Amino acid sequence: MKSFAVFLSAFLLASAALADVHEISTPSTTLLLRADVGDFPRYVYYGAHLKSSDIATLLDTRPAEVAAYPTYGLDTPSEAAIAVTHADGNMTLDLKVRSVEEKAEPNGILTIVHTEDPVFPFQLDLCYRAYDDVDVIETWTEMTHQEKKPVLLRMFASGTLPLRRGNVWLSSLHGTWADEGRVCEEPLTPGLKVIRNRDGVRNSHTSHAEVMFSLDGQPQELTGRTVGAALCYSGNYRLRVQTDDSDWHRFFAGICEENSEYRLAPREKFVTPVLALAYSAEGMSGVSRIFHRWGRTYKMAHGKQPRQVLLNSWEGVYFDINEDGMHQMMRDIKDMGGELFVMDDGWFGDKYPRNRDTCSLGDWVVDRRKLPNGIPGLVKAAKEIGIDFGIWYEPEMTNSTSELFEAHPDWVVKADKRNLVYGRGGTQLVLDLANPKVQDFVVGLFDELMTANPDVRYVKWDANMSIMNHGSQYLTRDLQSHLYIEYHRGFAAICDRIRAKYPDLVIQACASGGGRANWGVMPWFDEFWVSDNTDALQRIYMQWGTSYFFPAIAMASHISAAPNHQTFRVIPLKFRIDVAMSGRLGMEIQPKNMTDEEKDLCRKAIAQYKEIRPIVQMGNIYRLLSPYKHQSLASLMYVSDARDKAVFYWWKLETFMDEHLPRVPMAGLDPNATYTVRELNRIDNNPLPFEGKSFTGAYLMANGLEIPYTHDVDYHKRIAWASRVLLLEKE
Repeated sequence: MKSFAVFLSAFLLASAALADVHEISTPSTTLLLRADVGDFPRYVYYGAHLKSSDIATLLDTRPAEVAAYPTYGLDTPSEAAIAVTHADGNMTLDLKVRSVEEKAEPNGILTIVHTEDPVFPFQLDLCYRAYDDVDVIETWTEMTHQEKKPVLLRMFASGTLPLRRGNVWLSSLHGTWADEGRVCEEPLTPGLKVIRNRDGVRNSHTSHAEVMFSLDGQPQELTGRTVGAALCYSGNYRLRVQTDDSDWHRFFAGICEENSEYRLAPREKFVTPVLALAYSAEGMSGVSRIFHRWGRTYKMAHGKQPRQVLLNSWEGVYFDINEDGMHQMMRDIKDMGGELFVMDDGWFGDKYPRNRDTCSLGDWVVDRRKLPNGIPGLVKAAKEIGIDFGIWYEPEMTNSTSELFEAHPDWVVKADKRNLVYGRGGTQLVLDLANPKVQDFVVGLFDELMTANPDVRYVKWDANMSIMNHGSQYLTRDLQSHLYIEYHRGFAAICDRIRAKYPDLVIQACASGGGRANWGVMPWFDEFWVSDNTDALQRIYMQWGTSYFFPAIAMASHISAAPNHQTFRVIPLKFRIDVAMSGRLGMEIQPKNMTDEEKDLCRKAIAQYKEIRPIVQMGNIYRLLSPYKHQSLASLMYVSDARDKAVFYWWKLETFMDEHLPRVPMAGLDPNATYTVRELNRIDNNPLPFEGKSFTGAYLMANGLEIPYTHDVDYHKRIAWASRVLLLEKE
């Protein structure tokens, strides 16, 4: 009886401990949250999935607990997630748990921790969505109040995450125009690390709203406990990591509050953007695979629909648009096996013809001097040729030299009592999307296009200017600080309306290149333009970093001309093809300037890409050897879910005499299966020694293949460059 009493007592204690601890779990991860009524919510654990017995034992050991959403005012030295000024001027906030609610959703569980200040009628809900088919937990906050006057929100993070101190490294992405998505790896040290964006329109040129934390030291691709975090927001953001004198690094992510203080009206609800979290013990590639699957399934338009191979006209003709030229480019890409032609900038303008980048934005009327038969004529020609048609727009912008600006100067972003601040070409201006009339105008562009041309398949949506001056001619004077937030609420409203009307339209997010590579944009967009820089060598570095969070299906990667139009580097066509085939393959070139031999090589590559398209666009990424490791190589591979097929990429980055390159072991294969190897895009006179040979997955993952440093070609065709694409098929 005594032993039973001891057991019962232990059981009751464990049950009591578990009563206020809520398990938020995905198939492979667990987040534990303590939510005692009348106390502030606390994080207990986040990491690999825990069994119920382990949870009980963990709680019995009284683990360290950290505030899940720290507030400002009653512990002012500590970093806070939220700070407010109440209607009476009081600057403190104290959020206590009122209740916890769990809601079943079609693909998981939504847990809501309801909190309230015991003194002021201010409520905040901490929301956590755990998916049952992908290992991502989304968190955000929703806040409201019943005070008599507005409450000023000075800080309002979407979520926080404590990370136990140790040898923790931060991986983030930085860059600029034509050099986006570059990788930065650094250990977390005492102090405050801040990554922020204040562009106003685009948000991923100079930094990204996604980071990874490697918990076991310097980041590794295939091993090591790793946490990934992505703020899903199209506007300005601020990420913070505070390392103080405690045992914790504290991560905060949300809208950048600088110059965006928000006056929350009584009973108005303010909802912050989603912060998505993922954990993997399989290194950075493991976290990437989780985000890719989640993104394709839940966070991008048509995430499971294969993307077409296209030709874009921009680098081929720039503004020199004409009907015969467009027909010629359509025929050429069709002849090479392409499926879509996209006419870029330069097709519009009546009073002000769009022959340069200094006029006409907003005047979305076809220039009949260039296109006598208009867009319907091009769509008809494309259909006759047997190819789909797409078109370029920049709907959020205008020029001071335009009929739109002449009619609606009050529609642009402009500070009161200040002169206009111009962007690209010295005349570009940003339309104020907070204004409902501007929203109607942008939606009307799509209505007009699609009503007259229902067979238009694709729109390239560009955005080539930041918000340079803080001011809205639409918002009242007391709400000027809402500009950045209201701009992106307007952007979202526009996109919602367009998607509701045209759910099948394929839309690319282009924003001076890679300015909108963000999960806050992708629910409305099918893909993004990684960078205006199409140089194949630099694309390896940019696409490597971008792949940390975004799958190949989202990354437009085009074969361009040599010399390259940005770096003027001369890179062989074979290498350019092999790089472009690691993303969503396209072309950014004038085909009539290509030789027959070059066209034939592209024709074969497009046919082979169509063969591997399901693996590349829907497969699981394994980054094998980083270009940032400076070993003269970069290599990655995609593996199908069934592990029956894989595509292996190998790019030599530089050439020296007496060079010794490492052999690259593969990953992700079935160790017990046997795979046959076939080279794609072959230019060698003789096949590789392992062409058509079979190897076990175990051998390939332990050893890799010995790849020649050069290509076996005639002497006059020898080059310093080398690259390989291998298809592995299970026997």
